[in-house]
Amino acid sequence: MNLSDEIRIAVPKQALFDALNDPEVLRRCIPGCETLTLTSPTEMDATVALKVGPVKARFNGSVTLDVSRGPDAMTLTGEGKGGAAGFAKGGADVELIEDGDGTILRYTATAQIGGKIAQLGSRLIQSTATKLSGKFFEALARECEGREEAA
Repeated sequence: MNLSDEIRIAVPKQALFDALNDPEVLRRCIPGCETLTLTSPTEMDATVALKVGPVKARFNGSVTLDVSRGPDAMTLTGEGKGGAAGFAKGGADVELIEDGDGTILRYTATAQIGGKIAQLGSRLIQSTATKLSGKFFEALARECEGREEAA
């Protein structure tokens, strides 16, 4: 499965990059995220509860960040296991582009899934993934723009 999109967030590039590396910001923005813990400067462990069609699962996983090209870009890879529901693994390349007083966040992501969740069909999974990514980016924009206004 492949996803790509872009969103304009009305904050400077460095502020957006910092938010994308802040476990508390991410925990609040990731749909269904119950815990997100920084285990090293470039690694996080997470627990996320999701419902995809009729399948509900709690995924425990890890995410590794490559921020060596920051604040212009970053790459993340991750893997999660949801018990009988299955597994998911994948990655994303994120590009941050200055746009006046804001930043355009552009991403391309790939994912592989297996288990019960994979049996639901690619349309349902693609639709759910698109909806979840949209919710994440809307929450991230609200979070970042709210921080800017408070500052």
